[in-house]
Amino acid sequence: MHCRVAGSIAQPAGVTSLAPPVAPRETIAAISTPVGEGAIAVVRISGENAVALADQIYRGAEKPSAFPAQTQRLGEIVEDDQLIDQVMLTVHRAPASYTGEDLVEISCHGGVLVTARVLETCLKAGARAARPGEFTERAFLNGKMDMTQAEAVMDLIRAQSDLALRSATEQLEGRLGAEIEALRAQLIEMLAHVEASIDFPDEDIAPDQDAKLSARLEAVRQRMRDLLATAGRGRILREGIRAVIYGPTNAGKSSLLNRLLGYDRAIVSEKPGTTRDTIEEVINLRGIPIRLLDTAGLRDSDDELERAGMDRTEKSLSSADLLLQVLDHNAPKPPAFDESATDQIRIVLLNKSDLPEHPDWTGHDALRISCLEENGLHGLEGAIFEEIAQRHLRPESAVAINARHRDCLARALASCDLAAGTMEAGLAPEYMAVDLRASLRAVGEITGADNVEEILNSVFAQFCIGK
Repeated sequence: MHCRVAGSIAQPAGVTSLAPPVAPRETIAAISTPVGEGAIAVVRISGENAVALADQIYRGAEKPSAFPAQTQRLGEIVEDDQLIDQVMLTVHRAPASYTGEDLVEISCHGGVLVTARVLETCLKAGARAARPGEFTERAFLNGKMDMTQAEAVMDLIRAQSDLALRSATEQLEGRLGAEIEALRAQLIEMLAHVEASIDFPDEDIAPDQDAKLSARLEAVRQRMRDLLATAGRGRILREGIRAVIYGPTNAGKSSLLNRLLGYDRAIVSEKPGTTRDTIEEVINLRGIPIRLLDTAGLRDSDDELERAGMDRTEKSLSSADLLLQVLDHNAPKPPAFDESATDQIRIVLLNKSDLPEHPDWTGHDALRISCLEENGLHGLEGAIFEEIAQRHLRPESAVAINARHRDCLARALASCDLAAGTMEAGLAPEYMAVDLRASLRAVGEITGADNVEEILNSVFAQFCIGK
């Protein structure tokens, strides 16, 4: 898949470039728009020789090397004097470009073949095909953004809801990076003071008064805890709530899926056991992506395929964030009906409320709906949103860490906890310095201040080619 996001990247407030400009690299090229027919497609070229390469393949009133920066000209892409396409070509000169290098963007006609020919012409002129995420990787390595902003580019592309888009935008603007840099600054200040007291014992530099240093350390630990608490929200914003629709056969699970989606996705039949496999679709509920899984009905069965479907249902239930238990309002309470508390969000739905209520459900606290007449579905959406908002989302803040940030912060917090234990035990300041250094390294991995090659490879391998 090819994709592209335009626009400049803001540095976190008060933070200077995290990486010095690097030595010139190979010139790379890639298609940065989705494959398929469209009005236009964009081919990007970046590197030391990007503009010189454009001079070779572009024919117009003037050569790209003569273009003023950030200007666009109409011309032609040619190969051996053979016209490939009429294009608009833009030159962005280093360092004022997305990658921090000389960057050329060719806007050509959006056909699959013509776009491929334009890229092929660039490669024949000396460019190398870009790896996934290599344009954004170069932006990071050239100090145009920190690692959290680079990850936000992918989150922005993949956003499935307004809240996810807002979270990615705020991270792209540097809000999370600024939070992390503030933590680093506090750790560096504490570490500097502790190490000064170790290196210059004759200068009578105390590692702060115990109470003061302890308070500063506790403030850092609490901020780390607060950020770690956003991990669940970050996963939901990026991946969506995993909601499993389950219950006995013929209760109306597939009908509920169809009503929530607004179209017939699952086959509905009066014959029990129609659904043999899990069906997954995504809806957007007030800015939150909900991944709905319709599952095989739970009952005793000798049918091998139906039992396999029920095994998948059980596995889906164990990994769900939200359980939508659908039961028949007109039927007796199932023998296996379990009302015990669970750590997962569970909403009990009594479907077929257009039929008489069975005495077993009298006074039962459940949401009554009718998929046939579409009664109660608006109330269901409200109940889902309320439960999610209470237990997963704080709408006032869209900043949320991802799994990699969580791992780094967890290690940083563990080291700070050890430092606090060292203080309480009255051990030598050298022990505290070791723990603070470990915490500082872990925090630095989040923004890429500690430039670890394995982290770079892991992050940018998830990008699409051309971004």
